[in-house]
Amino acid sequence: MNEGTITTRDILISNGRIETIGSSLQNTNADEVIDASGLTILPGMIDDQVHFREPGMTHKADIETESKAAAAGGITSFMDMPNTLPNTLTTERLEEKYRLAANRSMINYGFYFGASNDNLEDIKRLDPRSACGVKVFMGASTGNMLVDDPRTLENIFKHAPGLVATHCEDTPTILANEKKMRQQYGEEVPFERHPQIRSTEACVKSSRLAIDLANRFGTRLHILHISTTEEVTALMPGPVIGKQITAEACAHFLHFSSDDYAQKGALIKCNPAIKMPADREAIINGLLEDRLDLIGTDHAPHTWEEKQQTYFKAPSGLPLVQYALLSILEHYHSGRFSLPFIAKKTSHAVADCFQINDRGYLREGYWADLVLVDLNQPTFAEHKAVLSKCAWTPFDGYHFRSSIHSTIVSGQKVYSKGCLKQVLPGQRLVFNIS
Repeated sequence: MNEGTITTRDILISNGRIETIGSSLQNTNADEVIDASGLTILPGMIDDQVHFREPGMTHKADIETESKAAAAGGITSFMDMPNTLPNTLTTERLEEKYRLAANRSMINYGFYFGASNDNLEDIKRLDPRSACGVKVFMGASTGNMLVDDPRTLENIFKHAPGLVATHCEDTPTILANEKKMRQQYGEEVPFERHPQIRSTEACVKSSRLAIDLANRFGTRLHILHISTTEEVTALMPGPVIGKQITAEACAHFLHFSSDDYAQKGALIKCNPAIKMPADREAIINGLLEDRLDLIGTDHAPHTWEEKQQTYFKAPSGLPLVQYALLSILEHYHSGRFSLPFIAKKTSHAVADCFQINDRGYLREGYWADLVLVDLNQPTFAEHKAVLSKCAWTPFDGYHFRSSIHSTIVSGQKVYSKGCLKQVLPGQRLVFNIS
């Protein structure tokens, strides 16, 4: 499944790259032959938003454990967020994260540079080829990373040397909603109220500000984890190449809705909040209309014990990388997404959006990052099968209609038939940004 087409082909991989795509390559004297009869091959998913928690929060997750879970889920590259401890607010901290990933990540890796109220000069000096983009938390976040000074926000949009990625929620609106809920429930706020606290109004107000700033300063803007109908309709349809403002949908917003809080509770508490079934439908349609450009995960694990607390104490975030692609493939089985469309939204468009060199497509000369999917072999999601360090999944008990057969990263098989391989072929992503 590649570039809008469905074909039957053989693929020859050599020195980590796709050497030949052809009709009859059996006589190549390859070191290994993978019989993919009956399987579907897609370019590996490139996840544009994860929180692998390293450094500083490795009791929740780390690069090694989460990259293994991602490989088992058909993800071949990830882009990690800067709200680790310490926050990634300097070039030195950024390069330290790359050093942590080298020889420890099973899949390819890139890292965002963080924005705060007081690191504008660091942002100005950033080499745009060294990071996925500059991440701006326009809403409550971890540590010193809420950018709430209007002048600073304007200067970031004006001076950022490349893509600006935003988390859009208006903090004053959220705080006012929290106050109302505390008055009604005290500390025992039902998790079903999360979409009213992290409300549509909070999301729309912040994303409108981001769009206004991008238009005012000509900024390349990427809005993360769109969660509301109103935000979808405010975005322009069209191909990702050449777009000034792009946006991400997340796998869990395509699967869950507010109807699931009664059963899942804190396990689906995330920021922004999973909202109404109508919002889920709007996000699906937004992808189909190319208003939303790509699908990521926002993988953000916390320990099981942390998630067992009351509303205000239970942290927001879900572990997602292992089952994200399978959950997206459910929309193929239900007739909403075609397989080439899924390849486009999980790989092609991500590579185009972030200008990733030689990845995201099944093309001769490109790095061999691909996933073999069995569309006829179901997968039962359960806590005990989770490879993430947190050892739980919000999909527990769900029967997916597909399975990940094998995952190949930079030409090496890292996962096959339920087993991880003892290889660490992950490479630093290269961004073609001038």
